[in-house]
Parts: sequence; structure tokens; C-alpha cells
Amino acid sequence: MTVERGLSGFTIEELCSEVGVSRRTFFNYYASKENAVLGIPVRSDTSDLEEAFVAGSGALLDDLLELHVARWEHLDLTAAEAEELTRVFEREPRLLAHFVGLAAEGERDDIALVRRRPDAPADDLRTATAVSVFGALLRPAILDYFADDSRDFRTVLTLRLDAARRVFSP
Repeated sequence: MTVERGLSGFTIEELCSEVGVSRRTFFNYYASKENAVLGIPVRSDTSDLEEAFVAGSGALLDDLLELHVARWEHLDLTAAEAEELTRVFEREPRLLAHFVGLAAEGERDDIALVRRRPDAPADDLRTATAVSVFGALLRPAILDYFADDSRDFRTVLTLRLDAARRVFSP
């Protein structure tokens, strides 16, 4: 509906009618129309993934890799869904801004997760930098994955992380 009519071109009531749910049910699953269009539910329980990350079984960057791969697998986004999101973003650039805002929120949440680890860097700037650098690797890895989905996401993200390691520690 967003690609065809734009975000303002339909109401939540029309959306609910189209998919056969009540308005109340809609808000049990999505905080807003924007989040529904982006497929971001109110509750997505990844606490087990986050607790495993906080417990830490390895080096921080390796554990960040494991956390993001597990989140990716939990998301289960197909290439067709990614293409549809691209069309939505092209039609409604403000949704891209909304998505970027949610990603920034996620980065802040990840910084808080890193700080909870027993091996957390004592320096808050190092913690924030580790999360930011990892986010900078994650975004192009997602694009790479959809450009060539013959490789699994772990492989694509690991290649980016290994390249960053070589850049920072030649």
C-alpha cells in the first residue's frame, strides 16, 4: 500500500481491513504505521541473544559479530522483502529517516549492552567506537548480502570485519 499510495495514502483502519485484523490487534503488534510498514514489531524477544552477548564468550568484536548474525537470522528478511523495502524508501524518504532513527536507537542499546559485559572497555569512548565501527561494517554487509545472496550473511559480515581488522592493525 505504501509503494502504491504513499504513507499518507491510507489509514491504519484501511490497512487493518486489508489484512483482516482489528485496530487493537494492530497496536498489539506495531507501535505505529511506520513501524508496521518497516516490519518492526513492538515485541521482538531477542533477550536470550543479548544475554549471551553480555556474558561474552570471546573477544568483543567476535561477540558483536555473533550477536548481529543471530539478530539477522531472527529477522529472517528475504531478498524480495528487502526489494520491497527499497521501493518503500524510494516512495517515502521519511520512512528511511525513521529507520535511521531506529538504527541509532539500536546503536545506543548496543552500547549499553557492551557496558554490561565483564570485559567492557573502561573507556566509554572505546565502547561507543566499537559499536559504531561495527555498525559501519554491518550496513554495507547487508547490501552485499542482497547483491549476492550465494554467500551466507555470516560470511559476508565476517569478510567486512576481517578487512577492518587489517585496516586497524596492519
